[in-house]
Amino acid sequence: RFHKEGGGDLVWNIGTAYFGCGDFAPDGSRVFDPDLFEENSQYAKMIEIKLSQGAKPGHGGLLPKEKITKEIADARNLPWPVLHDCVSPARHSAFSNPYELCEFINTLRTLSKGKPVGMKLCMGHPEEFAALVRAFVETGEAPDFITIDGTEGGTGAAPPEFSNSVGMPLSFGLSYAHAMLVGAGLRDPVDKSQSRVTLIGSGKVCSGFSMYKTFALGADVCNAARSFLFSLGCIQALKCNTNTCPTGITTQNRDLVWGLDPASKQVRVANFHRETVKSCLEIMEASGINSWGEIRPHHVGIRVGQGQVKNYEEVFEHMKVSKGELLEGRGPQPLLHLYNNNNNK
Repeated sequence: RFHKEGGGDLVWNIGTAYFGCGDFAPDGSRVFDPDLFEENSQYAKMIEIKLSQGAKPGHGGLLPKEKITKEIADARNLPWPVLHDCVSPARHSAFSNPYELCEFINTLRTLSKGKPVGMKLCMGHPEEFAALVRAFVETGEAPDFITIDGTEGGTGAAPPEFSNSVGMPLSFGLSYAHAMLVGAGLRDPVDKSQSRVTLIGSGKVCSGFSMYKTFALGADVCNAARSFLFSLGCIQALKCNTNTCPTGITTQNRDLVWGLDPASKQVRVANFHRETVKSCLEIMEASGINSWGEIRPHHVGIRVGQGQVKNYEEVFEHMKVSKGELLEGRGPQPLLHLYNNNNNK
């Protein structure tokens, strides 16, 4: 309700419980409801299917019943009063393989009357992403955008073992995604603005240089979450799931939530956003670059040993791929092997 009233530019993140576009099946599981999705899609600018997130890939989620207010219950189509925790399963029920995912993308695009439909994931096994790309090519139903979330992404509500150890870091996941899509002819490595599939990178994007290096790895857009929480006053107390957040950000406790004052916090968030983007632009100017689309892997160097520095293109050799090469049976061997592995289906 509050999102609709605000009239903001909303990206609708659709998870495994299909909140806002699903209901309970007779067995208690959550299932997708196309009619409800069509009704609510009018309020969104684009739709993002969440396959996984960097903080806890493959884990699912849980909102304790103590944190569920009447407003949250209404938004999630939950019975009120709430008697149980709200559980999001670890996998989707609307599809079970890459080809069914392509069909689901087409369904959402049709029901939303042509709005951009994409997906978000934290890279695990690169061959699984290769299977997705093959399905995009074979069906012709590619997403409009893909958000690659690095395992650096975090939330105090995530299990520490998952947030610290599961999934690929953004640099590996994003570079593999970009290279695979370039090789399949779905992205343009020279003029990224001409790509069919837009790439979004997220995972500890908190400074001008973190934006710059994310662009160098292939991204067109940077997403940020935790850094904006910092601008709200987050102190990483790791109490997100307990309803006792001392700063008031992730709690419904009226004795604590007063700390989240929209009048002052909105100024801090806007200042952080403006100054971070400005910092990235200054680095681009210092590099002699006129646009984010001109930032290439060779523009960023990292130390790989004592007295040794390599740029991203030298470190991530799979990025040395030309547009459409994989479709012709050519390209970097590790990338070609992943793409041609028919067992990925």
